[in-house]
Parts: sequence; structure tokens; C-alpha cells
Amino acid sequence: MPRTIMVGLDGSPESRAAAEWAAREAQLRGLPVKLVHAWEPIPEHLAEATHGRAETLQHWTERIPREAAEGLRLRHPGVEVTTEQLTGLPSEALVRAAQDAELLVLGSRRPGGIGGFLVGSVGLAVVAHTERPVVLVHAGEQAADEHEMDPAGIPSAATGFRPVVLGLDVADPDEALIGFAFEAAARRSVPLRVVHAWNPPPYYAYGMALEPAVEREMAKGDAVVLSEALRPWRQKYPDLEVVEQPHYGSPSLLLIDASHEASLVVVGRRIRRSSVGAHIGTVTHAVLHHSTAPVAVVAHD
Repeated sequence: MPRTIMVGLDGSPESRAAAEWAAREAQLRGLPVKLVHAWEPIPEHLAEATHGRAETLQHWTERIPREAAEGLRLRHPGVEVTTEQLTGLPSEALVRAAQDAELLVLGSRRPGGIGGFLVGSVGLAVVAHTERPVVLVHAGEQAADEHEMDPAGIPSAATGFRPVVLGLDVADPDEALIGFAFEAAARRSVPLRVVHAWNPPPYYAYGMALEPAVEREMAKGDAVVLSEALRPWRQKYPDLEVVEQPHYGSPSLLLIDASHEASLVVVGRRIRRSSVGAHIGTVTHAVLHHSTAPVAVVAHD
């Protein structure tokens, strides 16, 4: 049985955008889409007192995925779309369901001028605890947003995709993370921009200026390490243009800035098999909340 691209659907604008993104990705991969909707049944001791409300809630939980699936089939006739109803806490239900998925897609609110948690508690919990790749898609995300402008400067889904951006820590160049990014770029026939940020040793952070010659040598060393980490992947994907971008500075800020010209940003999350807390890393956390492009989080050991 082929794996599916799974979408966590709750009827919100961001989850509908996630479903549309998943359908477009399914066309690229030749995979089916499964829309899953998780809801918590009313406890038995309250069910009798809220009988009418319980029936209304169940009606809506069944209607949301059904209508979304019908719309996807009309707009993406080549994609197989199925639905599944899950019960229980949404974050836990989605993590369990995602074990059999190729990819899990969730919605997130579009970042604005006010800082804060834009992904939401369910999305963060799922990202932190599933070991399958998760893609976060903003409300209002359109196919044209992932493509280059047309010659007249007008957004269009008929042009080529924008580059894929990979945030890579050369101290931990995980193969699952790198492979996901290379495959995403190859699938879209676009360059892969590999962003690696480096910072000076800790003692330079307390007022000691970094001399230009020292900075150049450190940058050169990091560039060599980055090239070595990517060498086998360049050989595996000889036709793919790979742009290596080692920079001095904050990895979070550099990736957020790169997201403005990307079709997809790929970052990693180290797997921590703990039932307590959301462990996704500071860089990934920042990119999830502030990237303007869809973000793929790839878990790795």
C-alpha cells in the first residue's frame, strides 16, 4: 500500500491552505492525499445534558473533511483523496496517524507584525513528537506564492518554482534532512540553496571584536566543511544546481530572510524520545514562526 500525504484538517483557513499545498505536492510525488480530522467526543457524564450539542458537533466533524475532499477532487482531478475521522486529543491522534504517512501537512497562521506563537499548541506538539517529516503551511498560501513572477512581474503558478532552502548545521549533517531537501529541489527542478550560519567562539561575544583576517579564515574553514558535507549529494544529484551559502551570523535570521525567495524551507529537528515538553530547537522554532514560505521539519537522530 503506498504511503500518503496526510493533512490535519480542522476547517480553519490555514488547514484548508495546508490541504491545497498537500494536493499540489501529491501531484509532484504521485501519491494520494488523506484528510484527517481529529475531535474529542463529549465525555459520557456530559453527553446526556448536551445531547443536541453533541449531535451538532459530530455533524460538523463529519462535514468538514467530506466537503474539503470534494473540493480537492474538483481542483486536482489527478489526485486520489480520502478522509479519515480520528478521536482523542488532536495532537496525539495526529502523531499516531502520521506514523504511516509519507508526509504530514499542517496549517499555521501567517506571520504578521506582532511576534508570538503563530503555529499553535497542536502544531508544535505534533512537530515535537512525530518522527515523520511535517510541513507547516500559512493561511492564504497560494500556488503562485511558490513560483517566480512572470515576465510582467505578476504572480503566476505557470512559471518555475522558487528555490528550495535548506538550513544545515555542518556539525550534524544528517542524511535524512539533506536527502529530503535534495529530493524537494529535484522534484521542482530548482536550485537548492544550502544556508549555514557560523558564529565566532564564545569569548568574542563579550566585547572582543573579531579581526577581519580571523573572520576570513573561519569563514573559509566553514565553507570547506560545508562543501565536504554536500559532496556525496552533489554526486547523487549531478544535474541539480546547489548554491552553498555559509554566512557569519544568526542561522534563524538568515533562514527567515531566505524564506522570502523560497518555495520551501527545510530545517531539522533532533529526535528526543521524551513525553514531556516540545523539543524542536531554537532555530527551527524561530523559522516555523516567522518564515514566509512553507516549512518542512525533518526529524532525525
